[in-house]
Amino acid sequence: MEQRRSRRFALQLPVSITRNGTERIQQIGLTKNISSGGVLFTASTGPDIGVSIEYIIALGGSSDQKVNLRCIGKVLRTNRSNGTDDSYDIAATLERYEFMRAEE
Repeated sequence: MEQRRSRRFALQLPVSITRNGTERIQQIGLTKNISSGGVLFTASTGPDIGVSIEYIIALGGSSDQKVNLRCIGKVLRTNRSNGTDDSYDIAATLERYEFMRAEE
């Protein structure tokens, strides 16, 4: 039986990967689940395991108070998604984060 240190929440929120190691990129995806220690999301390409990434999760909110969560973490694993598209499931740690007002 699998045991996790923190509870995972199944949330489908927009996520964008903005940095892969030292390379700036712009890649859009969707979260599958989130915990206090990490996130599982889908994206069109899988970054290398162990690489540091920066990603931003759009948390939403009322139209005048949209909030994003800017995160720094490391890629733990990447797998081909089971869906029909050519996407990857990416598991990453959530080592540092900050809340930011969403840009209009």
